[in-house]
Amino acid sequence: MPTDDNNDIGAMSFEAALAELETIVRRLEDGETSLDDAIGAYERGALLKRHCQKKLDEAKTRVDKITIQSDGSVSTEPADLS
Repeated sequence: MPTDDNNDIGAMSFEAALAELETIVRRLEDGETSLDDAIGAYERGALLKRHCQKKLDEAKTRVDKITIQSDGSVSTEPADLS
């Protein structure tokens, strides 16, 4: 897997990565691409899927850290994502 693709995807927002992943899925479902293009699209799709899952996991961790205090105020703890 090319490093350029990883860096490109790593900088993407969740929404942008998901939109590209949906486009790839539609292209693959149409079946009008060459085998080589389909394999390349599948590989990029796998990277995009992993990126989206990572973003979702990070968001879940952040939400899980939010607590409501007895006085009704909301406090957050910094998420340890490492």
